[in-house]
Amino acid sequence: MKTRTGVLLAVAALAAGSYALIPSASAATNLTATFAKTQDWGSGFEAKFTVANGGSSASNNWKIEFDLPSGTTVGSFWDAQVTRNGDRYTATNRDWNAAVGAGSSVAFGFIGAGGGAPTNCTINGNPCAGTGTGNPGDKAAPSAPGGLKATATTADSVTLAWNASTDNVGVVAYDVYKGGDKATTVASPTAIVSGLTADTSYQFSVVARDAAGNASAKSAALTARTAKKAGTTPEPSPEPSPNPNPNPQPSPDPTPDPQPSPAGGRGAPYLFLGWGNPQSATTVMQQTGVKWFTMAFILSSGGCTPSWDGTRPLTGSVDETTIKAIRAAGGDIVPSFGGWSGNKLGPNCSTPEALAGAYQKVIDAYQLKAIDIDIENSDEFENEVVQDRVLSALKIVKQKNPNVQTIVTFGTGTTGPNFWGNRLIERAGALDAKIDVFTIMPFDFGSSNIATDTISAATGLKNKVKSTFGYSDADAYKHIGISGMNGLSDQKELTTAADWTKIRDWSKNNGLGRLAFWAVNRDRGGCDGQVSASCSGIAQADLEFTRITAGF
Repeated sequence: MKTRTGVLLAVAALAAGSYALIPSASAATNLTATFAKTQDWGSGFEAKFTVANGGSSASNNWKIEFDLPSGTTVGSFWDAQVTRNGDRYTATNRDWNAAVGAGSSVAFGFIGAGGGAPTNCTINGNPCAGTGTGNPGDKAAPSAPGGLKATATTADSVTLAWNASTDNVGVVAYDVYKGGDKATTVASPTAIVSGLTADTSYQFSVVARDAAGNASAKSAALTARTAKKAGTTPEPSPEPSPNPNPNPQPSPDPTPDPQPSPAGGRGAPYLFLGWGNPQSATTVMQQTGVKWFTMAFILSSGGCTPSWDGTRPLTGSVDETTIKAIRAAGGDIVPSFGGWSGNKLGPNCSTPEALAGAYQKVIDAYQLKAIDIDIENSDEFENEVVQDRVLSALKIVKQKNPNVQTIVTFGTGTTGPNFWGNRLIERAGALDAKIDVFTIMPFDFGSSNIATDTISAATGLKNKVKSTFGYSDADAYKHIGISGMNGLSDQKELTTAADWTKIRDWSKNNGLGRLAFWAVNRDRGGCDGQVSASCSGIAQADLEFTRITAGF
C-alpha cells in the first residue's frame, strides 16, 4: 500500500469472511484478536486483525502469533511489524497503536497469497478468542439485508446498496451473490460487482455475517442490467487536450538531461492487482485514453529477491499477463518498488550493489523504460542508511541503464518536503545519483484545501530541487512530480475531480515530469463518505480521475 499514514492502512476497511480465531483452550484475557478477510479473490486476499480490549484498564503492547497453512503466505502488511518462522507468523504493534484503551480497539492488516486462514492464534501468549465481540457461543443469525438496489451501472459493473442488517454482536461482512455464485464480500452495505458483460441482466442477493460466523438468510433478489458497451474507439474524454505525446515508445536516442522521460509515461496512475477489486487495465485504457500505469508493488519475497507484493513471481503471474496486455494495447507500465508496508528490498538488500541487482532483475524481466521507488515509513524513508543505499543503488542502475528513468516518490508537508525529504534530495545530489524525477505524495499531510496545498507543496519541492542541483525553474519543474489520492484520504482530506483537474492543469502548464494518483482501483463512486480500497468515498463517475490524468 502506498500511504503516508497508510493508504493500505485505512483502505483496508472493507471486511469479508470475518470470524474470531478459536483455539482449543480458553484463558481469560482482556485482549482479544479477531481475524477478517476483507477482500478475497480466490488466489489471494486482503485481511485484518482487530485487537480489542474488553477489560477495565489500558493495555500497553500486543503481540499476535498465528499459523498459516502450507501454500498461504503474508505479503504486504501495515500497522504492525510481521515476521515469519516457517508457517508461524508474529505480528507486533507499531509505536502509534501499541496502547489499547479499555473498551477500545486497534487493527492491522495484510495481503495474503493462497486461500487459507490463520489457526493456533495467540495474543500476548493467550488464546485470541475471548468473551467480547465474536464470542463463538453466539448462535443468533443477523437479519437478512433489505432494500437492495442498484445505484449505478456501467458496461462491466453494477454498484449495489442495501439497508444494514441488525445483529447482537455486530455484522462484520456482507457476501454479495451474482445468481448462485458469490461475487464479492464487503464490510459496509454497498458493493461494486465488476467483470460483467455489457447490456446483460444479472440477479443479485446479499447475505450478512456476524463476528461469530452466523449467516443471515439471503436478501430479496434484485435484477439489474449493465449499460450498453461503447464502440471500439475510446469514449471521448471531457479533458481539453490529449496526452501531449501518445506514443508509448521512447526515441531510440536517449533524451538528454535534465528529463529522460519515457514518452507517454508522465501521466501514470497507480494500479494494484493484489488489492481493491482491480479493474481490467485494457478496459480502463479504452474508456479513459490513459496509456501508462504505475503498478504496485515490488517487495522482497525473502532476502534480496524481488516479487510482486512479496508473493507473486515476476514471470508467470497475473502481473506479467497484465503488462503484456497493456503493451499490446499500446501502453506501458512503471513498476513501483516499496510503499508504506510490507517486506521491502531497501532494508533487506545489504549493499547498494545487491539492491541495484534486485532492481535490475525487474528491469530485465520486463525491458522497462522507468522504475518508481516509493520510499516510505521508518524502515526506508526515515532511515539514513537505507536512504543512502537506495540512492546509491539507483546510481548504479543509471550507469547500467542510461535510458531507464528513475523516479523517487515520498511524502511531503503542505509547503514542501519535510526534513527527510530534504535530506533525500540533498543526498541524491551529494551521491550524484542522477534521479530523474522526485515525486511528492500530497495527501495525509494535514491539508484543508488539497488543490492549494498540493500546488504549494510542489512549488516547495521545485525550489528545493532547483537550489540543490542549480537548475532553472523550467528544468526543476521537469524533475518533479505529484502523486495524489483521489476522493477521500486516510485523514478524509477531500480531492474532488475539480481539484484534480486544477492540479493536472497546473502540472501540465509548468511541465512537471510526472502525475499519478492512488489509485485506479479506487476510481469509482458508490461509497460516499467511506475510505475504501475499491471506491473513492465521493460521488463521481467511474474512472473520472483516470480520464483527467490522461489529459496530462
